[in-house]
Amino acid sequence: MASILDEYEDSLHRSVSVQPGRASVGIPHSGYVNARLEKETPIFNKQRIDFAPPEKINSLVVSSNQLCMSLGKDTLLRIDLGKPDEPNQVELGRKDEAKVYKMFLDHTGSHLLIALNTSECLYLNRSVQKVRALSRWKGHLIESVGWNKFLGSETNTGPILVGTSQGQIYEAEISVSEGSLFSTNPDQYFRQVYTLEEESGPAPVCCLEIERGIEGKFFIIATTRKRLFQFVGKVPEGTEQQGFSSIFAVHADHLPSFREFPANLGFSEIAFYTPKLRSNPRSFAWMMGNGVLYGTLDYSRPDSILSDERVWVYPSDIDITVNKPISIVLTQFHFLLLLPDRVKAVCTLNGQVVFQDLFLEKFGSLTRMIKDPTVQQIWIHTEKVVFRYHVQRESRDVWKMYMNMNKFDLAKEYCKDRPECLDIVLAKEAEHCFQNKRYLDSAKCYALTQNYFEEIALKFIEAKQEEALMEFLIKKLSNLKPSEKIQTTLLTTWLTELYLNWLGVLQGDPSQRNLYLDTREKFRTFLSSPKNKDCLFNNRASIYELLASHGDTEHMVYFAVIMQDYERVVAHHCQHDEYDEALNVLSRHRDEKLFYKFSPVLIQHIPKKVVDAWISMGSRLDARNLIPALVNYSQSASTQQINEAIRYMEFCVYQLEETQQAIHNYLLSLYALCRPDSLLSYLEQAGTNPNRIHYDLKYALRLCAEHGHHRACVHVYKVMELYEEAVDLALQVDVDLAKSCADLPEDDEELRKKLWLKIARHVVQEEKDVKKAMACLSSCALLKIEDVLPFFPDFVTIDHFKEAICNSLEDYNKHIEELKREMEEATQSAKRIREDIQEMRNKYGSVEPQEKCAACDFPLLNRPFYLFLCGHMFHYDCLLQAVFPNLPAYKQAKLEDLQKKLAATSQPSKSHHRPKDADTVSLGKGQQSREQIKADIDDIVAAECVYCGELMIRSIDKPFIDPQKYEEEMQSWL
Repeated sequence: MASILDEYEDSLHRSVSVQPGRASVGIPHSGYVNARLEKETPIFNKQRIDFAPPEKINSLVVSSNQLCMSLGKDTLLRIDLGKPDEPNQVELGRKDEAKVYKMFLDHTGSHLLIALNTSECLYLNRSVQKVRALSRWKGHLIESVGWNKFLGSETNTGPILVGTSQGQIYEAEISVSEGSLFSTNPDQYFRQVYTLEEESGPAPVCCLEIERGIEGKFFIIATTRKRLFQFVGKVPEGTEQQGFSSIFAVHADHLPSFREFPANLGFSEIAFYTPKLRSNPRSFAWMMGNGVLYGTLDYSRPDSILSDERVWVYPSDIDITVNKPISIVLTQFHFLLLLPDRVKAVCTLNGQVVFQDLFLEKFGSLTRMIKDPTVQQIWIHTEKVVFRYHVQRESRDVWKMYMNMNKFDLAKEYCKDRPECLDIVLAKEAEHCFQNKRYLDSAKCYALTQNYFEEIALKFIEAKQEEALMEFLIKKLSNLKPSEKIQTTLLTTWLTELYLNWLGVLQGDPSQRNLYLDTREKFRTFLSSPKNKDCLFNNRASIYELLASHGDTEHMVYFAVIMQDYERVVAHHCQHDEYDEALNVLSRHRDEKLFYKFSPVLIQHIPKKVVDAWISMGSRLDARNLIPALVNYSQSASTQQINEAIRYMEFCVYQLEETQQAIHNYLLSLYALCRPDSLLSYLEQAGTNPNRIHYDLKYALRLCAEHGHHRACVHVYKVMELYEEAVDLALQVDVDLAKSCADLPEDDEELRKKLWLKIARHVVQEEKDVKKAMACLSSCALLKIEDVLPFFPDFVTIDHFKEAICNSLEDYNKHIEELKREMEEATQSAKRIREDIQEMRNKYGSVEPQEKCAACDFPLLNRPFYLFLCGHMFHYDCLLQAVFPNLPAYKQAKLEDLQKKLAATSQPSKSHHRPKDADTVSLGKGQQSREQIKADIDDIVAAECVYCGELMIRSIDKPFIDPQKYEEEMQSWL
């Protein structure tokens, strides 16, 4: 193990990471430099308000961004902090010497109560300008107010609690009338519900707070100078508007629970921290004589809401007899104490002063400190100046305190966005767990730190904690980046070695069986992890060597399956004669190449199962690549085993419809070897069309001839159209087979006759069966008795041929009679044709003088014309004009040539001195030629009526207007 670590360290000499003050070689990590480039902003950042009051400030309250301050004797200033440039000044309208004692502003900033030192109380609503006196409150010096945060609104306070300097607690309600500015009495009622006492009697009610817990339970906290009281009870549902009298009534005969401290400041003040708007407070701080009582608020407790209480004594420089604290404000992790000349912030986690702000004497003595719970701003004022504190990132250093308190989960929670701090916390937690012998937890934490890898690894090695070391390596491996391939490789290899060592130790101990199974499952999970897949695949050779060196064949096979190295898995099963397992792997993963490689081995031992697997693969396997395996197998196997090869070949041919010639040829060879009957049926099923046959005809012919399958040879001959060879071979088998071959060349009568003569010769000469020879004559109409007679020997009597000869003579007589009948019919037809011609020559038609040409509609008799049987009549030139464009090109050329010849014959002779006989002869020849030309022209022009003949039918799709003249015709219509 140490050697692996040394190798690991040496391999990382190029990966150097630097942390402040030291350098190391190891797994690269980001060193955190703890330098601050600029001064960090304080948690409590003070700001002086640019405000110069015209009179001294008596009191100041703020809530929901609404600030109210009392100036001098009779002035009240209200400021909406969202609009600080629009202050509102209200006059109290007092003519006596009364002064503002305290002011109370509710959580909405809508209701302001002004307690006067004359035991009077005034009320001012945010929406009005006039201050109203609360007559029912007169005679009571108000010390505290408990606002109702659950039923109050901008116009109505709901039931509230009021504490006086005499210890009485009153319940009251103030409402603004909707009909007028105020009703006659804005205070709806004012009734006493309880009196707080100390040892000496009634004591001032310094603070009041109303909170509601779960299930409608209310908690009321009231404090005096030395005591903190809690009133707990439920207000019946639907009676909340009736107030809290029922809660106080429970304690009419006995004191409620309270906390008491001996020292006395002469007053006390309690502050609450509310994390979110409109949520319940989560913690409290009560400033009293002995210090600050701090705790959390647990609303699920039945009798007391206070929890986790502790008392933080005041810092040593605070003497309650000289400079006692004036006010307290609570934030999430600190409470602030207001002294006459300074502010101190104390951490609630350890009671240490973490902040102190000293005020100059020119500002005067500090008077009051309050916090706006809605915006978490802290306000401090003197008689001259107002200051405001902004709380910024209060939790920035809380992690240190939690860490020092060994509350590591909380420490990590508050530095999760600061990795440099989180690293310190994790390192401290890891060291803490290691010291307490919680090695696994320590390993998990160390893996998340930036501490040096080799130091941590050696630490676990020296402690002989291999399981913790493995946990550390696993976590470290999971945190590596994909680019850190060398580190990933080394960690993966090291973990594999550790797992194998650990499994080897556990396997030999029967008492550790459960631990062995658990470790084995973890190791397999490690090997199959998707994140490690690439690394394991790239270094699979090393992993195989490790597995082999430990003799762990089980995990070697498991790892090969994960790496999809199925070749190794199948080879392993084959080497151990586990042929069924090997076939199962092949069938499960359906890798064609592996089937090709291992089929020669598997088919020797489990042929039927292998063929079933091939069939299940279907068309994914190329049967040509399996033929070598089948050939080797069939050469050394029995007929029964060869049937498996035939079964697969038949599946390829009939089910997959394979057309590869090699497959069909091999099936033929198997049929020829073991199944002759199937051979002939296969050949017949393949058909006789050479273009649709997938086997090699010559190979099939040679194969059938070698094995003496003559009928199959005859079939192949027929497919090859070698009919003579087919008949010759068929005559050796069966005459009927030869006869079926002889009739195949249907288009070649000469060949067919030749083949039948072969059959006849064989029947006469070889079988010497005259009856069969005569049957051949009846089977083939091409054979005559005279064709067969030469085959018979001389000693054969005519009796054997008598019937055949008679039949032949009768056929000849019938043929002669048929010829005579055909000659007579031809003579009659010729005679009728001559009569029809003569009749046509004598046929005529009559034309009336008023008849007109069907084309031009002019009188017909003015020019040469044609008369058709249908009754249409055309001038010669009109008919020619209509017919000529529709004639084929060659007829147009011929017609033009005939017209030229006709014109040439009609020219007068230039010689007037020819002999009479010569002229007569010349005229006769010219007249004959002219008549012939006219007849030829008539044959072309007047072959049919232009309106009734085929010419009109052929022109049905011809446009009425010639496309070439369409534009011209269209323009003529515009």
